[in-house]
Amino acid sequence: MPHEFDIVVPPNKKKERLDVFLTDHVEHATRNKVQKAIREGAVLVNGKRARASHSVTPGEVIHVCVPSPPPQRAVPENISLEIVYEDDDLIVVNKPAGMVTHPAYGNYSGTLVNALLFHCAQLSPGGDPVRPGIVHRLDKDTSGLIVAAKNEFTHSQLANQFFHRTVRREYQAIVWGRFTHHSGVIEAELGRSKSDRKKMAVVSGGGKTAATEYSVLRQYPYLALLSLKLRTGRTHQIRVHLAHINHAVFGDPTYNGRHMTWGPGGARQIAEVQRLLRLIPRQALHAKTIGFVHPRTRKEAFFDSALPNDMRDVLAILEES
Repeated sequence: MPHEFDIVVPPNKKKERLDVFLTDHVEHATRNKVQKAIREGAVLVNGKRARASHSVTPGEVIHVCVPSPPPQRAVPENISLEIVYEDDDLIVVNKPAGMVTHPAYGNYSGTLVNALLFHCAQLSPGGDPVRPGIVHRLDKDTSGLIVAAKNEFTHSQLANQFFHRTVRREYQAIVWGRFTHHSGVIEAELGRSKSDRKKMAVVSGGGKTAATEYSVLRQYPYLALLSLKLRTGRTHQIRVHLAHINHAVFGDPTYNGRHMTWGPGGARQIAEVQRLLRLIPRQALHAKTIGFVHPRTRKEAFFDSALPNDMRDVLAILEES
């Protein structure tokens, strides 16, 4: 449980920034941690949210909510899984949108790892007690296929295949806009956004090289269904690259996918877009296939999955339009 407490600004206290004041008055606090807590609403001044630059004055009551420390290791939880394949060495799961891959800040339970620990007799430690078995990951609101390792041998072999980009993966996405070319490659360096450190962005220098292949599977009046393959595996790569070329993933709340960026914008289209957005409150992105050499048998293993219901519902309406 989080620890909550109040601090009353003492009499005769000279005006001071809120983040500076709390850094001096909360045990083990750093200014960065304090500023993060303020941004996330974990600090209230007289019952209201305030900026880090707020000047504290005598008598103000500052309420602080300190989150629970992260667990030292993940714990099993009885969560249902859509298992596509399983043997003694590995398991392939179709992860639903909304499920975090492994425990992390703000998501210490309800993750894929918690579910896998309940289902599997063992998972590869992988050097991290909160991420056993995890060789790769998908964003919380990206659905699709993910493989986990049950032992160190399998983990090492799969990790090596991911490192050398020999794993075959296809994503499908519904994106904004009309394409003049049936296929192409997006090449642009990626780094942390300077305006929002939680987001990634295309940067002009100092970022990591990234390349995304795309092909148009179906073109609609103002949306398109794409097939995508990663030449590199950067955080949010597909979403950032597509937004960069003005074809944001439909429904993506982080990278401009919930704003109408294409089409004439008439009343009928606006109503249809609003209807479609209600069907899919996340980015319309799905990891559809995965293929690799099985570490034990040395044979090619390939798995496919159907698009999730929310994406199929959007496409069905587009087909009728």
